[in-house]
Amino acid sequence: MKPYALQAMLLSMSSDLDNPFWSALRGRHAGIAQRVGEAARYPAAFAPFLGVAHDNSADVGDALDALIAADESVYLLGVAPRVPEGWRLQAFGDLAQMIRTEPLAVEDWSDIVPLSTREHRADVLALTSLVYPHYFRARTMEMGRYFGIYVDGRLAAMAGERLGTDAFQEVSAICTHPDFNGRGYARRITAMLTNDILEQGRTPYLHVSHDNPRAKNMYERMGYRLRRNIPFWSLRSWNG
Repeated sequence: MKPYALQAMLLSMSSDLDNPFWSALRGRHAGIAQRVGEAARYPAAFAPFLGVAHDNSADVGDALDALIAADESVYLLGVAPRVPEGWRLQAFGDLAQMIRTEPLAVEDWSDIVPLSTREHRADVLALTSLVYPHYFRARTMEMGRYFGIYVDGRLAAMAGERLGTDAFQEVSAICTHPDFNGRGYARRITAMLTNDILEQGRTPYLHVSHDNPRAKNMYERMGYRLRRNIPFWSLRSWNG
């Protein structure tokens, strides 16, 4: 069986993508996870994400008290706990979880650079604060590799890696500065990352809001297909 066909078969059998925060926090990001029992979260400087091991039958009241500050909102994806008294779980619209199991045609990617220096980090934080403000934090770049395209000394577009397991890797923070929209920069970075992840023997996936048809259409044109619509919530103390 060809490697990419094997990946597609394994994908259909896996539950890791149905609970992506928890899967990453107990896997590749276990070293930074803050965990209490059957709940775990990223430190606030990395991402405002919390995962739980089980569905809404799980009782994680003590863990929530220990992990979440009184004035803080965290986000859950795919699986949510039974919410104890004093907590407010708010459902947002489902996200489209999309995957790609075969490589894309190779393009000229010579202008794509790793974003690895202190100067790069400052540029990334400036761009994400402008166009991707809700979930990108000061240390998010430590969760994976990030790449970008510079035009006349300005970071025009970027994308990188966030959630991940040994089998799957999320492509995230795919964004373009408004001054450079329509030039295909973000698409090319995403294509390069997609092929690189597949070459590692892992499957790339991403999440996008159905309220962002421009981005969703771009991923569909790239051959990403919908795996499932995945629930998305925020969680906050009533006292916060």
